[in-house]
Amino acid sequence: MMRTFLRAMTVGVFVLALPYAVRASGAAATGQAASQVSAAAAAPFLGDWTLAMQGPNGPATFTLSISADKDKDKVTAEIASDELPKQPISTISLADKSLVLGYSFVYQGNGVDAVVSLTPDKDGKTTAQIDFAGGAYVMTGTATKKEKDKDK
Repeated sequence: MMRTFLRAMTVGVFVLALPYAVRASGAAATGQAASQVSAAAAAPFLGDWTLAMQGPNGPATFTLSISADKDKDKVTAEIASDELPKQPISTISLADKSLVLGYSFVYQGNGVDAVVSLTPDKDGKTTAQIDFAGGAYVMTGTATKKEKDKDK
């Protein structure tokens, strides 16, 4: 299913000729003004996440790791799925209550830009959205933080 999704997304991107660059602010994904994120501001989002997503071509699961170097006040992240190897996140920002992460990857020789948004809701859960190629393909779902191994 993931291959079908990626094929459809790639066709959509190039048929529609959507020029899109990941915006450093990430504001386009949320419609909010964004700012660079500090390690302290990103604290609720730090850790390893499982993103259970649903898109027009069916479900997909992603892993997302977010960490911070508090000495340098720098937040880093990477995302992966069964179909795509780990990809470094190139931009990380906050827009209102959402953490917005932008990255690019190569699929079948073509560059694809994506924006991941994590948004806590009032029930303590976190929703997720991945916007591929400026809206050519959008997946929504939930983000679940993995529990740390208590024996370590």
